[in-house]
Amino acid sequence: MSQETNLLATDIEAYLKVHENKDMLRILTCGSVDDGKSTLIGRLLYDSKMIFEDQMAAIEKDSKRFNTTDNDFDLSLLVDGLQSEREQGITIDVAYRYFATEQRKFIIADTPGHEQYTRNMATGASTCDLAIILIDARHGVQVQTRRHSYICSLLGIKNVVVAINKMDAVGYEQSVYQDIKKDYREFSKDLSFDDVRFVPISALRGDNVVNESEAMSWYPGSTLMKLLNTVQVKRAQNDAFRLQVQYVNRPNLDFRGFSGTIAAGDIRVGDTICALPSGKESKVKEIVTFDGNLEKASAGMAITLTLEDEIDISRGDMLVRPHEKPFSTSSFEADMVWMTEEPLHVDREYEIKVGSKSVFGYAEAINYKVDVNTLEHQQATQLNLNEIGRCQLALTAPVQFDAYDVNKHTGAFIVIDRLSNVTVGAGMIRKPIESQPKQQSSDHSAFEVEFNALVRKHFPHWGAKVIR
Repeated sequence: MSQETNLLATDIEAYLKVHENKDMLRILTCGSVDDGKSTLIGRLLYDSKMIFEDQMAAIEKDSKRFNTTDNDFDLSLLVDGLQSEREQGITIDVAYRYFATEQRKFIIADTPGHEQYTRNMATGASTCDLAIILIDARHGVQVQTRRHSYICSLLGIKNVVVAINKMDAVGYEQSVYQDIKKDYREFSKDLSFDDVRFVPISALRGDNVVNESEAMSWYPGSTLMKLLNTVQVKRAQNDAFRLQVQYVNRPNLDFRGFSGTIAAGDIRVGDTICALPSGKESKVKEIVTFDGNLEKASAGMAITLTLEDEIDISRGDMLVRPHEKPFSTSSFEADMVWMTEEPLHVDREYEIKVGSKSVFGYAEAINYKVDVNTLEHQQATQLNLNEIGRCQLALTAPVQFDAYDVNKHTGAFIVIDRLSNVTVGAGMIRKPIESQPKQQSSDHSAFEVEFNALVRKHFPHWGAKVIR
């Protein structure tokens, strides 16, 4: 019996304290359709003894109707919960599962493999620390494998585990594993991954998922579960304080606070903060939370700040330290993932939401779109469904942001159709575009001279002042 099991039986408060202090790892499973993503998650939970008896009973019952395997039960049904998913045997929506080992806690997102649902995959990847990219050993690296890998790279995921699945279907041949490993390394060498691991598995049979495989004794590495328990994920350390105001809390005449989740850095009572875009400064009077007031709060915490001075702050404003201001501009360059059938049109106005602030804007230009097979840049005048491109955006008002590589929370945005209110695109801000001062044309100057001459001639009582 493990130490945690002993605590659970004897001291529930101590068990919860140990569980609370564990490191959290957010995982994404992605890859081409039918590569076995849902089955892999089911196998992880089943072999780790993380499935409750009533869940197993429900899976066994549903397997008699929807089973796509030759086993007594279909583990993919644990995460494929939609009726249409079970009927078609595919993943459509993003499904989340939570589990823990003695080493750490996990949130795992099962994302769809079909190209039609690439937008769902991008949504699931946006909050993850590590990606498990599945590859069917029978087919090797596919278009969706490349597309999902590229999106993971764009979204700042640095740690990748490439799980080469269905090794049982190719006779557990080492040469098949080595060939796919070589192909993927060649493709991904230009992506921004820091750590890429490879593991041959069979999610259906359980080989190298939680338990080591006797059929692949030629593989000297760790099982997938051991990799997940031991991999070291480097998370960006952003010391600059960022709080995007989500709500102005005004329950009575004596209280006015500004609520939001700290995106980066920390804040203490008495610290000087600056409200953007107004630039007004004040000091933190109180840090209020549901559990009581704090002296200090840090990234990830939902708080309400009260200030010593009455300054105008609204939803969408950003609170920062005066010497750590982000970019503030109405134009920037960004990578865009387009998520709807209606293409992105240059100069068409959309609603752009950066954090909790919404403004109107449009794409001034599409610098290029990316061919996910070769990663080549291609000329484009529009972006179609699931296409990815580098765009220049112009907004009707300045917004405050950091580059996405510096801070995911303040460097991301979504694009909303003004008529349907549907989210049609998502983007990662790369850098601001410096606005160029407008030059007065010589034709316009000549017109002003001639116009003022006529005014002076016919209306001399107006004097000699220039009319503009």
